[in-house]
Amino acid sequence: MHNVLIIGSVWPEPNSSAAGTRMLQLIRLLLSAGWKITFASTAAESDHMHDIEALGVSKTSILINDPSFDNYIIDLKPSIVLFDRFMIEEQFGWRVAKHLPDALRILNTEDLHSLRKTRQNTFKTEDKFSYKDLKKSDITKREIASIYRCDLSLIISDAEITILKEQFKINNDLIYYLPFLLNPITVETKDNWPRFEERKYFITIGNFRHEPNWDSVQYLKTTIWPLIRKKLPETELHIYGAYPPPKATELHNPQQGFHIKGWTKDAQKVMKQARICLAPLRFGAGIKGKLSEAMLCGTPSVTTTIGAEGMLGDDCDWNGFIKDQPEEFASVAVRLYQNQNIWYQAQQNGIEIINTLFKGEEFGKQFIHQILKLKNNLEEHRTKNFVGTMLQYHTMRSTEFMSRWIEEKNKAT
Repeated sequence: MHNVLIIGSVWPEPNSSAAGTRMLQLIRLLLSAGWKITFASTAAESDHMHDIEALGVSKTSILINDPSFDNYIIDLKPSIVLFDRFMIEEQFGWRVAKHLPDALRILNTEDLHSLRKTRQNTFKTEDKFSYKDLKKSDITKREIASIYRCDLSLIISDAEITILKEQFKINNDLIYYLPFLLNPITVETKDNWPRFEERKYFITIGNFRHEPNWDSVQYLKTTIWPLIRKKLPETELHIYGAYPPPKATELHNPQQGFHIKGWTKDAQKVMKQARICLAPLRFGAGIKGKLSEAMLCGTPSVTTTIGAEGMLGDDCDWNGFIKDQPEEFASVAVRLYQNQNIWYQAQQNGIEIINTLFKGEEFGKQFIHQILKLKNNLEEHRTKNFVGTMLQYHTMRSTEFMSRWIEEKNKAT
């Protein structure tokens, strides 16, 4: 039985973000293999965090730049360490490599942060995104270095796999495609969904702290929603999401049918009540949890090219429409809202996407097999990754000296 340590940037909040849902999927998968799991984080606990201890997971709070972590992992002796996001690997990876050299080191990227940040920056400066800009970014250099230092990095989107291979020449042995791990949608599940005529209003959902989500809410408010309300003056848009700031709640305007609802304990319940999910994302990366959630609830969606990225196979049609121009986006949203034949076909498309591209059981078994394979051939695997070994050597020395400087500074104060 393997002893797995997961070091998280935050405690899992599956009802707040797709990242929280993803982490819970990974935890359940590793538990299903019969492995012992400890989840450690530097973050403060929150009201929305999942009760992972009820699943049988041990929970520990840890400190940054503190030697207590060294003693902690020496005592715990995990055989597998999973870093949630590259920033966590930067902070703790060198300590794991130093004290647990035989532990398998896995990076869970969630999405490529560098891709999301570069797209965000070019959007705000009104420039066209280019891979040249991506390669110049300091965050990109840090993230790619983290991928090299780890034995395996989990990539949630096939589009990001392609970018890593083609733009950065990352060896296939270092990256692993692992999308959302979802259960298939059965006939029984579909029969229990509310029907077209039983649903009303539009919905969008997403953590307000996530910049692409907040931008999409503003975009809906100022540009898209007025176009939809002009054609459907009685309809409403219900906006859900964790941690809405005052500037978001100030957008609440029932007279315009624009309702800021805030956090919901049951995202699937409110998604099933809605007729259409709107996701006009103008930048971002990874796989969008709101759109997979919509498919799992039988709710067609209208999104952008960025929104659908990594979620559409060669033989699948979208769960609604993909439009990047606001006038076209609003037009097809109205059409989908009014035409039940198109709506039911879109719903069926969503079923095909989930059942074809996100086979949780199949992907899960393959991933566990890959972990066991790497554990049995770890020395050979690392020998092939000279760049990673070189980066680990220099990073360990520079990061260790910096960390020890901070430790001494903290003692002095």
